[in-house]
Amino acid sequence: MAYSLKRDKYLYLLAVPGVLFFIIFKYVPMWGVAIAFKDYSPYQGFLDSPWVGFENFHRLFTNPDFFHLFRNTLAISLMSLFLYFPIPIILAILLNELKNEIFKKLIQTIIYMPHFLSWVIIVGISFLLLSQGSGIINKLLIAGGFPAFDFLTSPKLFWLLLTAQNIWKDAGWGTILFLAAIAGIDPQLYEAAKMDGAGRFRQMWHITLPSIRNVIVILLVLRIGHMMDVGFEQVLLMMNGAVSNVADVFDTYVYRIGIQQGEFSYSTAVGLFKSVTGLILVVIANKVVKKLGEEGVY
Repeated sequence: MAYSLKRDKYLYLLAVPGVLFFIIFKYVPMWGVAIAFKDYSPYQGFLDSPWVGFENFHRLFTNPDFFHLFRNTLAISLMSLFLYFPIPIILAILLNELKNEIFKKLIQTIIYMPHFLSWVIIVGISFLLLSQGSGIINKLLIAGGFPAFDFLTSPKLFWLLLTAQNIWKDAGWGTILFLAAIAGIDPQLYEAAKMDGAGRFRQMWHITLPSIRNVIVILLVLRIGHMMDVGFEQVLLMMNGAVSNVADVFDTYVYRIGIQQGEFSYSTAVGLFKSVTGLILVVIANKVVKKLGEEGVY
């Protein structure tokens, strides 16, 4: 061990900032989870606040809003999983097929750019396009003789609208890992496939996809672990009174109860429920993919 430290001292030195980050901002704050089992009061402090056990969790599970929060969070996550997750894979494969490097770099730059825009800008663009009174799309509908449609206050479209925003904003950025995985494929595999008469589509289906399958599985397992996280800022900015029944999720509920109403213990219990659920989903998903013959996350 001492020899390893001496030999690889610079590698360990490079790891120090990352290790310190996780210790300070991830592990140390975990002690605050204890207030989920207390009736926390800022005046009494962390240690002196009375212990209430699982009372906050009982309140959460018996709350009439729990079903709506769970349904909305799960529905938005599932739509993102089935509609958004495959898009970066498809984009990465299509980009890999482009032979003109200049055009390829141009397309990559264009689809990466939305990732660097804040959700405030994304939602602002959505309002400019979709609002009933002054939205560009509704103006085009009216000009074409069709009635205006209020996209932003339709509960039936809210989940789909969130998913469409996610695809536009982050699908391009999500191609980075898949492009890196594709770049590591042995070119001789493609050469052999060409000699056997395989076309571009068969090369993609029988070489590219199987070669990046492990990366796809790992990212899928990690994505399943974030099923309870649906993007607080995006949902909060898009929420309005007409869609609140389908828009209210655990993140917005924690903000409303914890920050606005000051119920710190109860909101911490909600957050802990989210984290534990995510952990359980990761463990289950990892066991399933291992039984299917994949490597999994661990």
